[in-house]
Amino acid sequence: MTDKLHEECAVAGVCINVEETAGLVYNALLALQHRGQEGAGIAVLSERRITNCKKRGLVSEVFTGDALKNMPKGRLAIGHTRYSTTGNNTLDNVQPFVTEYLTGRIATAHNGNIVNAKEIKEKLKNLGVDFAATSDSEVISSLIAYHIVKNDNDEPKGVKEAVKQIRGAFSLIIMTSTGKLILVRDGFGFRPLCIGQNAYGIMAASESVALDSCGFNFLRDVEPGEIVVAENGKITGAERFAEPGRSGFCIFEYVYFARPDSVIDGQSVYKARFDMGARLAKEYPADADCVAGVPDSGLDCAAGYAYGSGLPLVSAFVKNRYVGRSFIYPSQIERESAVRVKLNPLKFNIQNKRIVLIEDSIVRGTTSAKTVKALKDSGAKEVHMRISSPPFKYGCYFGTDIDKAENLIANNLSVEEIAEKIGVDSLAYISLEGMKAACSDCRLGFCSGCFTGKYNVDIDRCDKEILEAKEKCSGIEK
Repeated sequence: MTDKLHEECAVAGVCINVEETAGLVYNALLALQHRGQEGAGIAVLSERRITNCKKRGLVSEVFTGDALKNMPKGRLAIGHTRYSTTGNNTLDNVQPFVTEYLTGRIATAHNGNIVNAKEIKEKLKNLGVDFAATSDSEVISSLIAYHIVKNDNDEPKGVKEAVKQIRGAFSLIIMTSTGKLILVRDGFGFRPLCIGQNAYGIMAASESVALDSCGFNFLRDVEPGEIVVAENGKITGAERFAEPGRSGFCIFEYVYFARPDSVIDGQSVYKARFDMGARLAKEYPADADCVAGVPDSGLDCAAGYAYGSGLPLVSAFVKNRYVGRSFIYPSQIERESAVRVKLNPLKFNIQNKRIVLIEDSIVRGTTSAKTVKALKDSGAKEVHMRISSPPFKYGCYFGTDIDKAENLIANNLSVEEIAEKIGVDSLAYISLEGMKAACSDCRLGFCSGCFTGKYNVDIDRCDKEILEAKEKCSGIEK
């Protein structure tokens, strides 16, 4: 239906002194649903046994009232929501992964993508390890289990030795059958991971909004290259497995992926988007009557553009929030008008108006063309589109689903040609410098490889299977 970039995955975990973990993780996953809608799972530790419930679908579909009610009581639990690209969307690939070894079990939830999964998998197969799924996340869980055994069941040490061998993006939450919650973030800090605390214990999640929704106060972010261990509701250890170096946080978290009410690595997502809009107004002003954003990700940036330009901010669309994922279009006519099923123009605000329309990105241009056509068909006199990210020209190997380079519109057409193709009267993208400046509160450096082609990890060493999967599925497994 759209050519938007797809969200990644979400992880969450709790270590508390009361037996209410399943419900807390469920609420956290609901707050993180925007990061993945294809599958969800929760694993609970109860009397040294790990019970894992996972299915395809949204969090609310997987955990109906009875399913959640039947989860065991426990003081330790982790959860995951999944968006897939290379791995088939089967139950086997839904997380968390539970891996059994000689003296125990672990459950692992992973957000990111590792680029040496095939190499690790072959080594483990030669050691007699079996694999049921096609996800790199299962490889990580098996590698960790192997090193726990190798290190005399010292779980933090085993995790440390395992993650030293992994290349790429990984934010991990690991639950052990001995009662430990172990948090890991790769040395570049590609993907977010934060910690919250309240009177009952500790929660970790991909975004701070999950902590807010569950009544935990933000404590801190897990640092790039850091392992944090919690037991009995308290943090009991933290150490680095990688020395601080060049960080590479995915800047598109601030542009689109994260919820605006999250704060990641010191940067308010809302403020970043607002400031992107204000900078766009200075970089690329437009002779127009009003400013509007494409719901939802363009709204905060539109507010910033209106502030920076002095133009009034209006609502150009009404979003239908009751259309499910499975909505189908049985005829060509319905398929062509599909954009108006979810976004219908608000004619009162746009008729005979020159509109500055704010969007977060253009990938292939198909959705943008339909959006602009809907506005003009509803009476807009002019549409001037402004984009809060630079043109996409390269793929991502670290957990974001971006189409093949040859399918990206910015690689085939000039800005003027893109404007003509999607039907706008003018088009401009924020500069890379302007986007980074809007995110200047972030404590980390950024990965902007999808805009520049320059990555923090040597992509020439990426697994052949990942590159083949990218060609086949136009994306990377989360």
